[in-house]
Amino acid sequence: MSSATDTSDPQFSVAVVGAGPRGTSIVERMADLLRRSTRVPVQLQVTIFDPYPGGSGMVWDPGQSPNFWMNTPMSYPTVAPERMGDGPGLSFEQFVTSGGDGAPLTAREAEEISSLGPGSYPTRALYGRYLQHVFQRSVAQLAAHPQVNVAQIQSEVLAVRPELTGYQVEYRHSDPEASATARLSVDCVVLALGHQDSAVNPWQRQLAEAAERNGLTYLPPNIPANVDYAQFPPGEPALIRGLGLNFFDAMAELSLGRGGRFVTDLDVPGHRLRYEPSGEEPRLMVASRRGTPYWGKPVADAFIPEQIQLEYMDAEELMDLVVEARTSGNPNASLSFSRHIWPRLHRDILLAYYSQSARVYEDQLPQGSEAFIAKVREILDAEHHEGVQVWLSQLHEYIDRFPRIGWLDVPLLAHPFDQVGFESHAHYQQAVRDYLVHNAQRSEPGIEDPLSRAIMTMNAGRMLIKELIARNLVDEQSRITEIQGKFEPLVEGLSSGPPLERIEQLLALSRAGLVEFIGPDPQFGFDEITGLFTASSPWVDADEFTAKVLCEAMMPANRVLQNKTPLMRQLLGESVARVHTWTNDDGETVPGSGFEVRGTPYRLVDGQGLAHRGLFVLGLQLSSAQWGTAIAGQAGDLARPGARTLRDAQDIVKGIARLAGIEIPETPTEFDRVDRIGGRV
Repeated sequence: MSSATDTSDPQFSVAVVGAGPRGTSIVERMADLLRRSTRVPVQLQVTIFDPYPGGSGMVWDPGQSPNFWMNTPMSYPTVAPERMGDGPGLSFEQFVTSGGDGAPLTAREAEEISSLGPGSYPTRALYGRYLQHVFQRSVAQLAAHPQVNVAQIQSEVLAVRPELTGYQVEYRHSDPEASATARLSVDCVVLALGHQDSAVNPWQRQLAEAAERNGLTYLPPNIPANVDYAQFPPGEPALIRGLGLNFFDAMAELSLGRGGRFVTDLDVPGHRLRYEPSGEEPRLMVASRRGTPYWGKPVADAFIPEQIQLEYMDAEELMDLVVEARTSGNPNASLSFSRHIWPRLHRDILLAYYSQSARVYEDQLPQGSEAFIAKVREILDAEHHEGVQVWLSQLHEYIDRFPRIGWLDVPLLAHPFDQVGFESHAHYQQAVRDYLVHNAQRSEPGIEDPLSRAIMTMNAGRMLIKELIARNLVDEQSRITEIQGKFEPLVEGLSSGPPLERIEQLLALSRAGLVEFIGPDPQFGFDEITGLFTASSPWVDADEFTAKVLCEAMMPANRVLQNKTPLMRQLLGESVARVHTWTNDDGETVPGSGFEVRGTPYRLVDGQGLAHRGLFVLGLQLSSAQWGTAIAGQAGDLARPGARTLRDAQDIVKGIARLAGIEIPETPTEFDRVDRIGGRV
């Protein structure tokens, strides 16, 4: 597509590899910049590559099952800032509240939009429709510019190679009749890639080989929409490893998707639903290392409500610590999670918990809630040497005076059954159901519940830690061993779970006998004698589970060294890129999960350690430069850490503009006014 006319202006060409959410943000930001720029001295050629439809890409197909839900409320996600004036993009909330912004909607999509509120959890299919709408509108605005040509090529990119002052993109059309590869020379490339096909680990490979030899079904890690759920025979047992978001997708598709119904039974949290089976459901035997599913989200209209504030984890103070040390002769100074970050965040979590507990149990506090909170603050405010945890034992001693409130052991929340044994299968099933009922009872009141408030405070801290890491302020050893090794399982298990309704559905399926829990630290295997998959837990005294089906309810590994796609293999094999490495405390060089990149915007680093001038990265392959790489930014205040993806896209587009000699508008956008962290100047 194109609307540009012939011109004598010099040519400048851009290839965007990937047209999913991240590629959509690039195209949208580019359209916005060109709309506002008064001087575009080049004829700009933009070519977008993706074998899947623009916007939705592979993961967000609007035609996928409506049983797959997002795990963020409608008010949170976006691939574009909120539209002001005639800008190309809009936030997802604007898309919903406008009734679809003129996008062609199916009857089901229109019905869903009419039912959504700020705290509702939309289907992934509807978000895919939104993505397509933003992509198409942005491409149309680009194509309408007199200095721009736009082309969309439905193809897989096989290679990107430097040539002269630019790059050569090698690709193969998705049309099966177009088997020959083609090549395109461009001035710069944006790798805006999402989930990629990855190799399984050695143990998973053994299970897959055993399944092939014995006529069993092994379903490796995959995107939920790409899992073949027809491989689960009705009425027969099936093993599922993983109790995160992919599990809840499988659970919904194998119940609601098989014609079953959840019926409202009681207006009591944890007992709301009863399941009416269709008879087509399999029996799911499920397990994860911690033995429990992800915690269902507190009921709230916002991802992190405005009432959640971080008082002790002050981003400016943490940044000042690093700046002061680096300007005082220690250029490698950085933050340690255990010394600098966790003691502050831990204080905030406990303050949130006990402040709300004081309000809930005020009638049981002889001195009243205000005096109780004041004493908690006094202990938390006490001056100690950096990283010293004396305050923690002092607070514990004080809280022990109030048994009704009790001590909140935050790290233990990640392992609710740690070192707990169960004498029978039945005892364990009841323990998990009790845990899920407790989840429902604590999450239903939302921010009014002390535990929910503490969890949302921890999540606010996580978003800030992500920003500190992206700014290269956190020691890498600490990041890998402490943040990703210990803190991530805690915060992910509590803050990245499903909507609370999924917990109610799981309880109903458990009571109906269609979901059974295997136990913590599960051991999956294959029995050569019976020819079946097996699963058991060392913490539950019960018979071994067996089945002909084993499903890995998890996403493909996000590690570039495990990636199987031709493009990733070519970039690494030809030293166009190299893996990020870090040095552990023993002096060993350890490969990271993502590419090595440099600067902002992120430029790919080649095998010789040189940063490419015009090869930018935005996507999951930034996992060594960032902790967690979101598919969407956070709507609203673009200064928030959650908007990092949008700011990265903006930085890349400005980097392209500089290379092309395109004027960057002096009138600031919401992005350009932001040079702060955590929403505070």
